[in-house]
Amino acid sequence: MVEDSHYLTAGPDAVLFDMDGTLVDSEKVWDVGLRELAHSYGGELSEPARSRMVGTSMRESMDILHADIAQPWRDIETSVVWVEARVAELFVGGLAWRPGARELLAEVRVAGIPTALVTATHRALVTVALGTIGAHNFDAIVCGDEVSQTKPHPQPYLTAAALLGTQPGRCVAIEDSPTGVASALAAGCVVVAVPCELALAPTPGVTLLETLTALSVAGLRSLVATASR
Repeated sequence: MVEDSHYLTAGPDAVLFDMDGTLVDSEKVWDVGLRELAHSYGGELSEPARSRMVGTSMRESMDILHADIAQPWRDIETSVVWVEARVAELFVGGLAWRPGARELLAEVRVAGIPTALVTATHRALVTVALGTIGAHNFDAIVCGDEVSQTKPHPQPYLTAAALLGTQPGRCVAIEDSPTGVASALAAGCVVVAVPCELALAPTPGVTLLETLTALSVAGLRSLVATASR
């Protein structure tokens, strides 16, 4: 009984939050920008192609879009600049929080647990999004254009844990996409997955929830304790 009590009050050393689709409902905003980009090229973005983009890097997303509209010769950087500028305009209007995300983030901060934002989105857009989610809520921020390997590679989460001075296995990563889940698992994090745009299949080592509404600091501690045994 003493051991169980210890586990429920110890850890996690940090909570690592994905941004798009996890903290804020921004995938719908990205959808607008990506479809407008395809239209500007005289094409129509298909649903399967749009689904494949969720959680990927900007370069991968542009590759998918260009191939989908049968214009693989398009310059990736030109497309990235266009869509990021458009999405930035949309972000400025504010972003809707995902259910339970704001409350969980606040509870984690009150508990004094270090936090990181770990996203494939580039820094310029993250800076705009922080107008909604608050830069003060994060002790470290890892953006997609600040690592040499993006999700599903483990580097983003390994980088976040290192910046916070802890081990990935003592961190809870909260994600919404298969790509993000794969990244966090590969890094060795304790993983919570809350699907947004894409369905997530049950995966060993992943706690799958419908929303973050029922998740608390006590629940995070329990997950780390269970993983440590």
